[in-house]
Amino acid sequence: MTETETGSENEKTGTFVVTHAEDESAVVRDVDTAQIHTLGSNPGLDANDVLEATVAPEPPLEVTWQVIEVAERRRVELVDSDLSPTQHEAELAADAETGDLIQEERAGTGEIHVFRVPAEEVEAAAQDVLEDEETIARAARLNAVRVEVRRTTGLDAIDDGVLSVRYLPD
Repeated sequence: MTETETGSENEKTGTFVVTHAEDESAVVRDVDTAQIHTLGSNPGLDANDVLEATVAPEPPLEVTWQVIEVAERRRVELVDSDLSPTQHEAELAADAETGDLIQEERAGTGEIHVFRVPAEEVEAAAQDVLEDEETIARAARLNAVRVEVRRTTGLDAIDDGVLSVRYLPD
């Protein structure tokens, strides 16, 4: 969050995720500070949109906010994939303890998160990731437009399951 030099000192410029959208209003969350801003109107936003934008309090009460400028708008697609984690992801999980998170940058941009999870908890863990607001916020911080969740159980060398979350630029 940064204050703009030319506008009101209450203006905030940053990256925001639309967490809720209705015809008359929307709620955006700053991905860096987690601060929530309720918009007094909805300028055509949908849930899971990511905005590089400037917002400011609406006068006179300054209880709700308004979007002043949108520099960039993109949508983060959540994909519940039926694919298994890649061989590389399985190898990363094989070296981890159950419950550990392994983060690895992708070649180019994006990131891969791999979790070793008890086999009976893999499906629930995948659903948790898909439903968690922070998944979209993390994608926004990584400039990803697609989040792909893959899972498997009973890999050859691993008794536990593997969950991979791929933050992809396209």
